[in-house]
Amino acid sequence: MRLLKWRPSKLGTIARRNRQEIIAAGLTRRELIKMGLVSASGYLVSKGGLSAWASGGLSTLASPPTAPFTEELVVPQVAQPTLLTPAPAEVPIAGEVARGNHLFWNSLPPQKAYELVAQAIQHRFHAQLPLNTAWGWGGTVPGPTFHARYGEPITVRMRNGLPAIAQHTGFGRPEVATHLHNLHNASASDGFPADFYATGLFKDHHYLNTYAGFTLPEFAPLGDPREALGTLWYHDHRVDFTAQNTYRGLSGFYLLFDALDSGDERDPNPLALRLPSGEFDVPLQIVDRVFDQDGQLLFDLFNLDGIIGDKFIVNGKIQPCFRVARRKYRFRLLNSGPSRFYEFFLSNGASFTHIANDGNLFPAPVDVQSVRLAVAERVDVVIDFSNYALGDKIYLENRLEQVDGRGPTGNILPPGQGNMVLEFRVDRDAPDPSRVPATLRELPPADPSAAAVTRVWDFGRSQGAWTVNNAFFDANVIRARPRQDSAEIWVLRNTSGGWSHPIHIHFEEFQVITLDGAPPTTRNAGRKDVLELGRANGSEARIFLRFRDMKGRYVMHCHNTVHEDHAMMIRWDIV
Repeated sequence: MRLLKWRPSKLGTIARRNRQEIIAAGLTRRELIKMGLVSASGYLVSKGGLSAWASGGLSTLASPPTAPFTEELVVPQVAQPTLLTPAPAEVPIAGEVARGNHLFWNSLPPQKAYELVAQAIQHRFHAQLPLNTAWGWGGTVPGPTFHARYGEPITVRMRNGLPAIAQHTGFGRPEVATHLHNLHNASASDGFPADFYATGLFKDHHYLNTYAGFTLPEFAPLGDPREALGTLWYHDHRVDFTAQNTYRGLSGFYLLFDALDSGDERDPNPLALRLPSGEFDVPLQIVDRVFDQDGQLLFDLFNLDGIIGDKFIVNGKIQPCFRVARRKYRFRLLNSGPSRFYEFFLSNGASFTHIANDGNLFPAPVDVQSVRLAVAERVDVVIDFSNYALGDKIYLENRLEQVDGRGPTGNILPPGQGNMVLEFRVDRDAPDPSRVPATLRELPPADPSAAAVTRVWDFGRSQGAWTVNNAFFDANVIRARPRQDSAEIWVLRNTSGGWSHPIHIHFEEFQVITLDGAPPTTRNAGRKDVLELGRANGSEARIFLRFRDMKGRYVMHCHNTVHEDHAMMIRWDIV
């Protein structure tokens, strides 16, 4: 890659310094408008010392060059249980932030406890770049991976150990609100964006690890196993700063297992799928980032459209290599954003097996040539390396063209002209007792006739920022009140004109009835928690969703986190 050189004038140098100082101040868009630094349309006001930099923006920079496939893939460590002191309780305890009482604390008490601390760490994305000050849960980027089981509730203490605001430098805001995307869980532990808290405080999250429907007589006490989730992830959700805080590293995986998807490829239980497990079950967090000429992470808070990076990072390393054995692997791919969409192929054109979307196993596996991920989507795939020769190299290649925050252009690039994100290097033999059975998990029924209400949500654009039904997010305004244990049809419609939006609904999975008037294809045919609304004006999805077991506050938002922060999100309450 050719490094674009920026030759600053004196005014340009001043502008860059001033702009970095504004970013370091951690101001919200609302504060910038109030100070007269940003117009209501979202653009940097032309002022002395700012206009020169605004005219070029940060998009004129390219990251320093780095050699691909010289870094080894890092598989996140598995979170380990601990003893919490003071002990967690149904009500907030001393030192804990204000929250609602934990629901089902007595009927579903925690069987294990964990503690994660958000920390500022020195992280090296590549040997050819300097250390960066990143933020990581548990001191790593990404944070530790949870291995949880249905029927085993846990408590996770999330402690904010980031530098206090007075000592904070750079982008981001050292206040946190952690969302476990998309556990069926009570509102007090969901990570409501306005429930953020400062350095030195903590919050206990009670993760129920139950299937949806567990309070209904026909599915008590653990719920409907057809509603199982497998690949989840946790990330910061601080209102106005989700994009910046996750860009710095505040995210990680949360994997759920049960008798069917047991996490043991040697499981003697005849019900078990025996999918690849252990070291052969590998979570892959894929992000794109841009670095400045000094090799430091760069985030442009004046970009309201969507930030597109030129460095592709897997599990915290730029374009790593992963040494694989000649056998089957399960890979859990996560696109954690902030704004890029992907479509992944294998560089040699080989097919592979698609088994899950958004953590939801399909009824049956599907052989595919590619998988597509909008921001926050997950796909589980099985790749079989058994027929390769020792020394073979195969690449995970993104061939979906995207040049700005609008979303994909729709073009699939020719083989070899995309972004090579990860190298698989076949280097050994290993036994393989795993399998991919012909049936996976039954899909629960979706009955649109059972819907009590139909609601229409228009995702639009106003004053340079982002709206839902022509309004910006306000945490105190309730935009919908579905009733507990009811079902509804929601119509998600793109009215922004030429922009893609990955829409995420908290709390419970939905099923797509139609997408742009047609039945959903494989990608959207199962249970989902993120849905890509295409760029076409008027692109529309009709979805069926239920609101079982709990009441409380939840949100729906665009998961292009730049759009979310500016301010394409609504609050809705189950009543």
